[in-house]
Amino acid sequence: MVRRTWARQPGTGRTTASRSDGRRGQAAIEYVGVLTLLLVISLAVVQLGIAVYAAQQAGTAARAGARVGSDKYQVGRAGSVARDSLSDWLDDDPRILVTSGVNSVTVRVRIDIPSLLPMFKFGKVTKTATMPRD
Repeated sequence: MVRRTWARQPGTGRTTASRSDGRRGQAAIEYVGVLTLLLVISLAVVQLGIAVYAAQQAGTAARAGARVGSDKYQVGRAGSVARDSLSDWLDDDPRILVTSGVNSVTVRVRIDIPSLLPMFKFGKVTKTATMPRD
């Protein structure tokens, strides 16, 4: 039930209505709810960006390692070049597998996706690149 009281403003001749219906803290509660929702959405967007960046870095490392490994005299350096191509903060111990065939070399890089909140795990990303041998 809405209770209105009418008051005459002094000197103007106007009458205004004021509401006192018991909803005085509703705007603050709604603000906190919306702010929490926006915070969760922004954290999800940043986490998605980190996952995409990790996938991009793994692909770049695999291509760099395969490119170096395609030279028959540099196959032994393919793993170290792939490791050096990764950002330092992504993974302390990336899994890098170099497979050298007769006509090609394949480098597979697997890293953990970093998470903003340590209680959540987002899995691993694996990228593979194959280059023909010289």
